[in-house]
Amino acid sequence: MNIARVHLDALKALGYTDAEARFLYIVATHSGYFVARQFLAFANAHWGERTTTFWNKLHTKKHARTETFPKSGNVYHLFSRRLYRQIDRENLRNRRQHEIEYIQRRIGILDFVLSNPQYRYLETEPQKVSFFCDQLKAPRHFLPSEIYYGQRTSQPALRYFVDKFPMFLSCEASSPTVTFTYLQGPEASLTEFVHHLEVYLPLFRQLPEFRVLYLARVDSHFEKAKELFNALVGVPLGSDASAELLRYFQIQKTWDLGRYGSLTEADLIFRNQAKTQFTGQRFEHLYRGWKVGRVREFDILQEFGGTRQVIVHFATEVLHPVGLPMQEPKEKG
Repeated sequence: MNIARVHLDALKALGYTDAEARFLYIVATHSGYFVARQFLAFANAHWGERTTTFWNKLHTKKHARTETFPKSGNVYHLFSRRLYRQIDRENLRNRRQHEIEYIQRRIGILDFVLSNPQYRYLETEPQKVSFFCDQLKAPRHFLPSEIYYGQRTSQPALRYFVDKFPMFLSCEASSPTVTFTYLQGPEASLTEFVHHLEVYLPLFRQLPEFRVLYLARVDSHFEKAKELFNALVGVPLGSDASAELLRYFQIQKTWDLGRYGSLTEADLIFRNQAKTQFTGQRFEHLYRGWKVGRVREFDILQEFGGTRQVIVHFATEVLHPVGLPMQEPKEKG
């Protein structure tokens, strides 16, 4: 992570030390929120005059407010428009107030960034749009986007990558590979993860290679997340169109025969996705012919094989709180 000197100098001009300026830049860019343990770990400091001076500066200058939650304790929120303007981040939604679930996720994102300063992050929306559209030549309409409606007199704004999950590049300068991250929230299901993948799938299809890193505080959803990712992304993009089409035909035939119990959740997700990809009379005719044996698998392989495959990587990682000792694994028995 290389922070431009001009941004550090701009924050230092507000009265912060170099270490404080670096920390505030990271918080403003990636989170908007932080807790005390994160600053103490970053600055390699302990409670005392140094930290008290930092908190007092934030509040006196009206750059941050302290919010207290029953289970989360004190959370510091950088909200000052002037502070964000100093580092060209004035339009970030991080400085706005949010619900506790959103805040907890932002603190988790900050834990990840602070634990991995070695990565080359795509920090802002313009950086991400430029990387995918200018460098990788992906059409802009494939980027995940959302329309925001302002006041009556203002025009609707189209924003990209509004989830703000960390995104970083590999070290290969010639053809860097992008890693997308997703941080599991407090919800018990993976419905939001599936929706997130569906939103990003059009962009995934435009890339020659990419990685997805699934982050969570505990590993209870890891196996299910991997299964869903493979069904929705890994298999469709990592195989050629002929294999994808044949899998869809096999699942659809099982469905038509009423053998629902033999279909997994991953099968059903794949079927719903494939229906949007293989729509129209051409595929309906092929399916009817394949179902009665008039169209052979060899015929489908000949017609649809050899299309470009996307190299897809998926990994899971337990996200540990920065500044807290890691718990020892419990012994079984």
